[in-house]
Amino acid sequence: LTCFDLQQCCVITSVLACSKQKNKVLHRISPAAGIMSNSHLFLKSAFPRAPLANGVGRYVCQLQRITLKYCKNHGSSKGMREFLENDLVDFSRANPGVVVYVKPRRHRTAVMSAEYLDGDRQWVNCGNSTRDEIRKWVEVLRTQATGPAGGARLRKLWHTDVPSVQGPWTPFTHQHPSTNVAQFPSEELGRVQGQPQTATEVLLEMFKAQQLEGGNKSGKTEGSS
Repeated sequence: LTCFDLQQCCVITSVLACSKQKNKVLHRISPAAGIMSNSHLFLKSAFPRAPLANGVGRYVCQLQRITLKYCKNHGSSKGMREFLENDLVDFSRANPGVVVYVKPRRHRTAVMSAEYLDGDRQWVNCGNSTRDEIRKWVEVLRTQATGPAGGARLRKLWHTDVPSVQGPWTPFTHQHPSTNVAQFPSEELGRVQGQPQTATEVLLEMFKAQQLEGGNKSGKTEGSS
């Protein structure tokens, strides 16, 4: 065994010992939080993707129900109470497919719990949050979709069903081969593409056109004489 393998074994044994000693299951940390801990050793790995190709034909909101928990008297639930008084009815009318539950609790902090169609649950601690912050968090929970990678460790933050052979696109991907032997700096290659003509350039073209017309007229008169 190498030193790296021994370190991994020590980490796994220490995690198992702590979990058995505390007699509780290690809580799953959301991959979007970007927090690495020992609990990620037991998570499955996956890639981010839309559940059931959602959005290819038509979009189906993945949020099934949302529960808003608050206290009627505690100061930390002031923002939640303002949201319930002013914005909850509008949210329910705009999203008839989402079931909204309001659960008052005495002397408890404000919490927002969301349940999705794939069975995953997300919760947000809204203690001491303002009305605007709660409105933004509700919109985040409504628009996001956990998908198969909801309870998994993300290998990458992107995923491509059909990977490209030539790799990701760069500004030099579809350039002409003549640029390989060009001498830089080059006035032709350094010119801005699609830039409209300036007033000076337009006047110069008009002046050159007048000179050509004048030369042609003088040539015709000399030939006729």
